[in-house]
Amino acid sequence: MASSSSSGRRPARSLALAPRPGAVASLIPGLPDDVAAVILCLLTFPDQSRLRATSRAWRFLLSAPTLLLLRRSLRLPSRHLLCLFPTDPSLASPILLDPTAPTAWWPLPPIPCSAQLYGLANFAALAVGSHLYVLGGSHFDARSYPLGHPSPSAAAYRLDLALSPHRWERLPGMHIPRGSFACAPAPGGGVIVAGGGSRHPTFPSYGSRTNSTEWYDAATSTWHIATPMLRERAGCAGFVAHGAGHVREDEFWVMGGYDGYTTVGGVVPNDVYCRDAVALGLWSGRWREIGNMWVEGERRRLGPMAAISADDGRVTEVFMLDGHSIFRYHFDSNRWSKEAPLRRNIPNTELCGFVSLNGELNVIKSVKVPAEISHSRRLLKKVLALEFQVYNPVSRKWRVFITHAPVSESFDFRSAALCTVEL
Repeated sequence: MASSSSSGRRPARSLALAPRPGAVASLIPGLPDDVAAVILCLLTFPDQSRLRATSRAWRFLLSAPTLLLLRRSLRLPSRHLLCLFPTDPSLASPILLDPTAPTAWWPLPPIPCSAQLYGLANFAALAVGSHLYVLGGSHFDARSYPLGHPSPSAAAYRLDLALSPHRWERLPGMHIPRGSFACAPAPGGGVIVAGGGSRHPTFPSYGSRTNSTEWYDAATSTWHIATPMLRERAGCAGFVAHGAGHVREDEFWVMGGYDGYTTVGGVVPNDVYCRDAVALGLWSGRWREIGNMWVEGERRRLGPMAAISADDGRVTEVFMLDGHSIFRYHFDSNRWSKEAPLRRNIPNTELCGFVSLNGELNVIKSVKVPAEISHSRRLLKKVLALEFQVYNPVSRKWRVFITHAPVSESFDFRSAALCTVEL
């Protein structure tokens, strides 16, 4: 026991006592630097962000590169954060949640664009390492909303969570403007996107569609055109699967979405949803058709999706929220099977968030819970909160917790966006 303990402290001491700019005192007075470094390493991300300003030594230790090395030396698992965009990111700040401490929320700055002139909906949010991306979306004139028709946006923004203070950086725009599209982190630290178009949040069936595909090279800060999809598609979901193709190459999968619309009675627009999937070989550069994932009458469209990744970042399991149940996708048969019913039924799955964190599936919805009252005769007051139903696919067990997010209105998960940040 003693030998393993001392061996576990040596890497921490070597990192904690590395040369730090202006370091003249211990990290925490009265404690060895290796012990203090471990304590700071185990704090929640919001607390670490706040404490960077304490001193130069703390700023150095709590920087992302130092923390990552220290966590690896201590064999601690990767830290997964939930990033939630309640609504238009130019109006409301995105917020981070560390699931190890459900009360630890941390606001990020809103995207620096003119919210008085233009609004943004149907954008994509994803994280690649410590970088948080906001891409594309449906841009509408806020002065005429909701009557004005939206136009697709090619804008791209990035925020580095390893830097403090946090600032959004405007990146070169995509070649093709798009909203409601598939996207995923690409191998090598980039981003790959496909499909999309413009889509009105109030009148969703109207708008353009595209089959274009492109990827962002973070090393050169440039967008590159890739092979387009076989047909136009929007409202789809995407992920990168490891060795799922016939030749076991990495592929960018695009599932579901819609490729057109019809009218009911010649008046009411109605989307035509896709039942199939397509995959782009990242080595060959060719698309292959996967075929229909369900038969006629089984379900109308693809529900909210969440993917679980291996240590190398490639997706190994894909799940879907459909009705009151979670379904698992089988790559070999191209079919969905029922994994587990929800712990608590939710009337409308469109009003739910669905995301993976730390290898678990999180179903998120807005709820109202009783507030604390100081007088028994007062009427019971309720406040807004977020309910998390968390499912572990390995143990097949559920747990539920409630957290109070720093927002004043209910989340509408038809327009809210969320993603997982892994540090």
